[in-house]
Amino acid sequence: MTTTETLHGALRATIETFYRAVAEQDIALLGEAVTEDWLYIPPGAADAQPGPAQMQAAFKNLAVALSDMKIELIDVLIHDNKIGVRARVTGRQTGPWMGAAASSLPVDFAVHSFHEARDGRICKTWHLEDWLSFFRQIGAVPPNLTV
Repeated sequence: MTTTETLHGALRATIETFYRAVAEQDIALLGEAVTEDWLYIPPGAADAQPGPAQMQAAFKNLAVALSDMKIELIDVLIHDNKIGVRARVTGRQTGPWMGAAASSLPVDFAVHSFHEARDGRICKTWHLEDWLSFFRQIGAVPPNLTV
């Protein structure tokens, strides 16, 4: 096995841990995948501090809104210390999310992320979810987003 293959395997394992932590809303597990100064872009709150603890509120809300959330990694592309991820999120909206009341409807939407790694852990994440698709599936598209 080459050095590149070993590095890619380690980064793939880190990415799998990261997405398992998100799906399970597990801050301790997230801490295994990210650095203490990890940056999440865009931040969940204007005053968000770097590190895994910044996700506590988001994880709490996800645990209510998508209590059975699953994340399927579709593509994981690794180049040097950069990782691109295309993933699929599925679950049932069991609680309120972003102002939309619980619908009990199933949802299936895309997530696209780019990560930067340092010393085998994620130090920066650029993340984008397809919330418009989510809201369409639960019949609650905010009026200013109707297209």
